[in-house]
Amino acid sequence: MADDLIIPTTASKKEKYQSLIPQIEGLLMGEDNQVANMANICAALKEGMNFFWVGFYLVDSSDELVLGPFQGPVACSRIKMGKGVCGTSWEKEETIIVPDVDKFPGHIACSSASRSEIVLPVIKDNQVVAILDVDSDRLDAFDEEDARFLKQITHFLA
Repeated sequence: MADDLIIPTTASKKEKYQSLIPQIEGLLMGEDNQVANMANICAALKEGMNFFWVGFYLVDSSDELVLGPFQGPVACSRIKMGKGVCGTSWEKEETIIVPDVDKFPGHIACSSASRSEIVLPVIKDNQVVAILDVDSDRLDAFDEEDARFLKQITHFLA
């Protein structure tokens, strides 16, 4: 089944999220495979929000994340717990907004074009099972509004 997203291109960020969230929920409805769901979330966010990079890192062991479905330039394959923004978000089990990645201690530069980032844990059964990572090629591209809407999207995977 083919689905096309309806995205109001002249809308505000809030309006774009409000339009995308029910469409993403519809894409995931009836699909139990988490990889397929993550892939569709990435595609919808990349297309709908025009993010530079969006993807998931999956918990692969007690101390390592492995690259999952994503949209954008090639990425780092593995990240240790506590390393970089993704590893720190996993370790702390919290959303991290980074206005300037060059100022984040220990930032892992998978792409030199990435300038700012937001990272959210995906929590299922009280455990982090994945990390949603979104990068922008602009400084200070993310805020609490992004965090709020992206958190709603991560709940679809719980």
